[in-house]
Amino acid sequence: MKNVYLDYSATTPIDPRVLAAMMPLFAETFGNASSVHAFGREARSILETSRERVARCIGAKADELFFTSGGTESDNYALKGVAVAARKKGKNHIIISAIEHHAVLHPANSLRREGFEVDVLPVDGFGMVDPAFVHKKIRSTTSLVSIMHGNNEVGTIQPIHEIGLIAREHGIVFHSDTVQTTGKIKVDADALGVDLLSLSAHKLYGPKGIGAIYIRKGTQIDSLIEGGAQESNRRAGTENVPLAVGFAVAMELGAEILEQEAERVQGMKVRMAERLRKEFEGLLFNGHPSQCLPNILSVSFDSAKVPIDGEALIMGMDLRGVAVTSGSACTSGSLQPSHVLRAMGRDEKTARATVRFSLGRSTNQEDLDYAVEALRTVVATARKASGS
Repeated sequence: MKNVYLDYSATTPIDPRVLAAMMPLFAETFGNASSVHAFGREARSILETSRERVARCIGAKADELFFTSGGTESDNYALKGVAVAARKKGKNHIIISAIEHHAVLHPANSLRREGFEVDVLPVDGFGMVDPAFVHKKIRSTTSLVSIMHGNNEVGTIQPIHEIGLIAREHGIVFHSDTVQTTGKIKVDADALGVDLLSLSAHKLYGPKGIGAIYIRKGTQIDSLIEGGAQESNRRAGTENVPLAVGFAVAMELGAEILEQEAERVQGMKVRMAERLRKEFEGLLFNGHPSQCLPNILSVSFDSAKVPIDGEALIMGMDLRGVAVTSGSACTSGSLQPSHVLRAMGRDEKTARATVRFSLGRSTNQEDLDYAVEALRTVVATARKASGS
């Protein structure tokens, strides 16, 4: 049996070159970057160089880039930090979209319980936010707009630049979660027009446990984690220099091959979509047909035409050596249907009967052909079991 990994949106394997760059930092250059002695100064120099390298990849300045433990922390920092800072000035309203990652949705709900007002914008059938809705929901008390750049489940890319212009016109802080887009498409903080931007290393062949938040100079935001004075007093805790180095190398390696890899993966995705369309009846394609990440292909079986148990789909694929998921890895153990697909108008049964294929650097055409054959077998078995 062939083993095929098609869940690169959940995580990626660490690039050997990234690992090689990190290894000396664990045992040789091990100083605490906050220490003033030679060991600490060496670690500090390496840390700051890594910061500059990551910042450069998103068109930012080094003093606007702060390391975190990952995308979830960065998202929490953005929402809670801005909300708390703005409340001191009488602003207690934030705007998010219905298809945000739970790292944004849950902090927003937490803020709501603390008395903040939260508006959740609807999306269309492609999972797209209409900038006009953002404009319509803005109030005098609005402090933050948070809209993800590219959706982790269906791949739809949002009109971030247009939304950023609206936010800036009203003097509102604008945050975008770019965890899924960084390393897949061009991400430039200035071009996007954001004030805050979330990053994660393990989504782009870097190590787990490190991410970053871009904070445009002048943005009012309170610290989330208190303690020492690390990260310019923005994020307490001993800096993880080995992971910072790995993050920097991963970002640079991704930038070097960004365009050609996007073109390669997009081509395979298109061919796979064409074959799936021919092979299966009642198949619905999720996400925007053109404004979509090159590596994500999400499909659902229409419950009105092909009633299939969603869990059986994913487990059946796994038993045949194909690693896929129905949506976000962060909610893979949940019995609830995807909030993203439900927001896009899919009914509950159709939302459950969904498969997300997410391609990566090691994916080849043979892998995708095998995955399609495996899906055909799984669907046939599931339909036979259900008597359809």
